[in-house]
Amino acid sequence: MRSRLVALLFVLFAVVRGQEKAEYIGAETCALCHADLAEAFKTTRHQALNVEVKRGWKDKACEACHGPGSLHAESADVKLIVNPSRIAPARENATCLGCHRNQNVRVCRIVAGHANDQIACGECHRIHPKAGERLVETRKPEANAQCARCHATQRAEFERPHTHPLSQGAMTCTDCHNPHDAFGAAQKRVSFGNEPGCINCHTDLRGPFVYEHAPMRLEGCTACHQPHGSQNPRLLTRASVARVCLECHAGLGALTGAAANAIGAVPPSFHDITSPTFQACTTCHRRIHGSHVDRSLQR
Repeated sequence: MRSRLVALLFVLFAVVRGQEKAEYIGAETCALCHADLAEAFKTTRHQALNVEVKRGWKDKACEACHGPGSLHAESADVKLIVNPSRIAPARENATCLGCHRNQNVRVCRIVAGHANDQIACGECHRIHPKAGERLVETRKPEANAQCARCHATQRAEFERPHTHPLSQGAMTCTDCHNPHDAFGAAQKRVSFGNEPGCINCHTDLRGPFVYEHAPMRLEGCTACHQPHGSQNPRLLTRASVARVCLECHAGLGALTGAAANAIGAVPPSFHDITSPTFQACTTCHRRIHGSHVDRSLQR
């Protein structure tokens, strides 16, 4: 009888403790047990929370992410403290967005493929970085390697003969893609408001043109170019210029007899694709992205 009563008291005590509301105890108390983490934390940007007053986290930087720690400090029970790396991604992201919401898109995620795929902030950012790690990886080779952990197919495309200089460490994936906030496909960055992000570097190809090449307006640069890598020096989607152009400009079957071999922009066509003269379309149509003076984009 007595043992049952003792067991019942323990159960009641556990229930009461579970309903007890945790309180904030401050970062110094956390450091008593987590001295190594506290020391490393001083070198990170989040250390600013300990001296910041605006958000109310002064001297409570640890609990800004892990929640009130009084119950955990008293019992050392890991279930009584929030560990962002062990909770649902949506909940972890909500914790980060408690401070980072509606900030500059480089540090704030509102809509993005990563968010839709439930990728937690901690997958890319190290709040408690180890030796050699950073909260925000800005070194080009390391940043690219971080993206490659998930995007292995895209990273392999950079092993093709002609690519953007990613493997050489001259640029990063984030130069073209915004990992936090983007409305377009593949989280591609835009330039000048709503133009393709490619224009940030290739400014000479920016319109508007009097005579536009329709794919530039409707599909964008990737209609003809493979940005990650290609067998073509111009990063085209096909090995030769003619093969790219003929995907749209093919007049097959428009003519009969000997002229049936003529393939061109609009039938009837005098372009004989079997002749080397017509196998490099840009020899004549030099302003392939757009022209101000010529509808056929020849000048």
